[in-house]
Amino acid sequence: MNILLNHSANLHQRPDAAGALNPKPLLAALAFLLILAACNPAASTPTQAPTSTNTPVPPTATPTLVPTRTATLVNWDLIWSDEFNSPDGSGVDTDKWTPSDTPAWVNSELEYYTPRIQNVYIENPTGKNGMLVLKALKEDYELREYTSGKLTTMGKFEQMYGRFEASIQIPYGQGLWPAFWMLGVGGGWPSSGEIDIFENIGKEPNIVHGTMHGPGYSGANGIGGPFALPGGERFADGFHLFAVEWEPNVIRWYVDNQLYKTNTPADLPEGAEWVYNHPFYIILNVAVGGGWPGFPDDTTVFPQTMKVDYVRVYARPGGWATSTPK
Repeated sequence: MNILLNHSANLHQRPDAAGALNPKPLLAALAFLLILAACNPAASTPTQAPTSTNTPVPPTATPTLVPTRTATLVNWDLIWSDEFNSPDGSGVDTDKWTPSDTPAWVNSELEYYTPRIQNVYIENPTGKNGMLVLKALKEDYELREYTSGKLTTMGKFEQMYGRFEASIQIPYGQGLWPAFWMLGVGGGWPSSGEIDIFENIGKEPNIVHGTMHGPGYSGANGIGGPFALPGGERFADGFHLFAVEWEPNVIRWYVDNQLYKTNTPADLPEGAEWVYNHPFYIILNVAVGGGWPGFPDDTTVFPQTMKVDYVRVYARPGGWATSTPK
């Protein structure tokens, strides 16, 4: 292509220099071009001009990650789940969940939990792959400045032992406190136990915490650990799989199937009781404010949503003996 352009340029320069056209040089040049084209057929085929290096190339959009790794589970049977595939804009399945309708009364939180569609609903525009949405709003409601959503399975699904997992995209921002957790049935808190599958505080966008609470090791003295995403990633940027495997005398915490913390009775303070030997129920919520995350400020954007693709619970095929299966 470059060769043809150069010869064409010379043909245009030479007549100007001579002041008049001489047909012999032109015929000779034309003959030369015909010979060259016959020797190089590809040169006569037009090619697309290369893209200018100055043209910005738009970045490839990063797909939202929805982990579906249940096929990798070995020696676990699904016993309960919610895939949240109800019609778009509908409420939750009340055979499985109870939406809270109460102001938060612990941890200095600011929200009022409502069962309204504005705060708790199913998002399913295609009708095929829905998800639960818990939405935190800044609004005046029942003497509170914020509303949000909270669901529990208390009295509807309670389970001792198993793998409890959910695929979740969390909200972000100072003062937000999303969580997926469990409370023990009966006996009150903390004597009946608490298992936090994950908690996040908005000022730590790349960190989640897995913790257990019981008598003598509750609140700020809960036993657990953090998991941090690498490279400055935020949990709010996509879906992640949060799970615990709770079995006799052991609880294991996972993010995206990565084991990051294991607790056993040996981790308890001296004389403390391991209270994880009775049924627990599941809780999903987005708190606003509180002693641990602090409170929303001028940087906090509302509304904020926690989206849940599914919640699934598994049991060992043969149940549990007195020792944990390997």
